[in-house]
Amino acid sequence: MGKDYYKILEIKKGATDDEIKKAYRKLALKYHPDKNKTPGAEEKFKEVAEAYEVLSDKKKRDVYDQFGEEGLKGNVGGHTGGGSSPGGGNFTYTFHGDPRATFAQFFGTASPFGTFFDLGGPNNRMFASSFGGDDDMDTDMDPFGLSGMGMGTRGGPGGAFRSHSFNIHGNNANRGKDKIQDSPIEHDLYVTLEDIVRGCTKKMKISRRVLQPDGTAKKEDKVLTINVKPGWKAGTKITFQKEGDQGRNKIPADIVFIIRDKPHPLFKREGSDIRYTAKISLKQALCGTIVEVPTLTAEKIPINLTNEIVKPTTVKRLQGHGLPFPKEPSRKGDLLVAFDIKFPENLSASVKDILYDTLPN
Repeated sequence: MGKDYYKILEIKKGATDDEIKKAYRKLALKYHPDKNKTPGAEEKFKEVAEAYEVLSDKKKRDVYDQFGEEGLKGNVGGHTGGGSSPGGGNFTYTFHGDPRATFAQFFGTASPFGTFFDLGGPNNRMFASSFGGDDDMDTDMDPFGLSGMGMGTRGGPGGAFRSHSFNIHGNNANRGKDKIQDSPIEHDLYVTLEDIVRGCTKKMKISRRVLQPDGTAKKEDKVLTINVKPGWKAGTKITFQKEGDQGRNKIPADIVFIIRDKPHPLFKREGSDIRYTAKISLKQALCGTIVEVPTLTAEKIPINLTNEIVKPTTVKRLQGHGLPFPKEPSRKGDLLVAFDIKFPENLSASVKDILYDTLPN
């Protein structure tokens, strides 16, 4: 029967997109292994991520509703090359196995304790999780991410934030002495490979406390604009100086955004190169085939393999179809094409005899 993704997310089969998102938000925060140390929480966290990735994607969901989990894997009998989607054509999907990446894409941080608001992108997602401090926040409010939230003091292992606070009421052993700046607040900013090809603009909304003329602090929202340049590598840091909470006896912390690669369903980044793995049969590998290779620009490039044998170690290089070089964006890296050769599950005795007599030792 396979996995019941609806049951995993605790929703009905006809659930809307908003209900799916709300269910994932609730369960992902509940079972995140940095927050939930009970046995089985980590496995549940992974199941929830897998269920969300399938049900939140219309094409995957249509295939799953019709053929179940086996249809997603291309194991439906009578459908060569994968289960047929209702829209026509063949389709296969395998969960990438990194529930933290799914969490980070949805919330904007790998930590269940961190939060920023991404005002860019087609979905205007709210990256919400509740912080400690003086402000009471509802993590399910404002689906467009237009409400502010104070940045707090907590950050679990592997989280996006260091354990430093914007809270102006913290102890200050240097009161009356030279001001000391709070340590930087770091946040992972996930961008797609398509964004890296052409560059993009991200707008992140933060809330901070700002000193007033009378010495009190008032909570204010601010939008920080990040211009992501073509070719930027993962790990690139963008620093907004002194944008943290203001206080009478301290220098506000810098806010630092760190570029991270958003997992891609087809490509894997290798510096300025990208790698694509084409799935072919053993027959195609031995007898030849033509493979249509997708690119980040939606163009498809055919590779003619009719006159060669494809080995598991074979890699084809398509020059200039990778990512721009960060310091020389007019140049691009290459698209590397590797091959995943599918061997038959079993062979009849007659076929074995033919292969034995035909194939060289």
